Amino acid sequence: MEDKGIILAGKIAQEVREDIKPFIKKGIPLLEIAKKIESKIHELGGKPAFPTNLSINEIAAHCTPTADDKTIAQGLLKVDFGIHLDGKISDTAFSVDLENSEENKKLIEASEKALENAIKILKKDIEVSEIGKIIQETIESKGFSPIINLSGHEINDYDLHAGLTIPNFDNRKIEKLSPGLYAIEPFATSGVGKVRDGKPSGIYQLTNSKNIRSPLAREVLEFIAEEYSTLPFCSRWLVKKFGNRALLALNQLEQNGNIHQYAQLVEANRGIVSQAEHTILVDEDGKIIVTTRD
Repeated sequence: MEDKGIILAGKIAQEVREDIKPFIKKGIPLLEIAKKIESKIHELGGKPAFPTNLSINEIAAHCTPTADDKTIAQGLLKVDFGIHLDGKISDTAFSVDLENSEENKKLIEASEKALENAIKILKKDIEVSEIGKIIQETIESKGFSPIINLSGHEINDYDLHAGLTIPNFDNRKIEKLSPGLYAIEPFATSGVGKVRDGKPSGIYQLTNSKNIRSPLAREVLEFIAEEYSTLPFCSRWLVKKFGNRALLALNQLEQNGNIHQYAQLVEANRGIVSQAEHTILVDEDGKIIVTTRD
């Protein structure tokens, strides 16, 4: 059955994608791109489901600008963002070649075609390994490798990575898709096909609401629980709300075990990475691709 909240979150994602693509040019600060995406989401009546990820070249994911970031757009840029409406989530990503590079363009084509082929076969009761197999075969046919330790995912209310994992390779598992909401998310690379942890990302998630002595940290913790619940958030958002003292509070909360900070995810051989992603609502009768009009 169609969920109006999810469909509306998907329509906002569609509009944001169309709005931001012409804006992204080589040399524009990543901070400007992130702010434009997140401002547009708010303007359209949604909230970001997680901090906008803007990951360059070998960084596959979990890279968002800090409050004073000076990094500029270049190379092969992955743009990954999500929308939520009262916890109803849509998640989408695309890649942009900012170097007029044939290799980059082929990498982008590989992940986009893998996504397209995976969506074609998506249906209730399909085994997840079949989806992974078509993604793997498509990317390898283009001369690249899928990243096997990154995956698509089931989505529930206020839970971005819920339940079932959708592999980007044939993992031989016989788990089947039930009716629900899924993000299909192929990553293609010129590297070895695995990611490792890189630098701290400044992206966090609330893991524990236990007491902390610092009054400032307590204030920030209360805001996090109220504003973001279980969804990821970033230091940049908290600096906007509390000023630079938010960085001290985040450090205290991390040390106290209240929040978890994600690491940037870097291709193990520093190969260039492309990404494509759509959110699909699978029901008893078929599927709705909620983050695209295509």
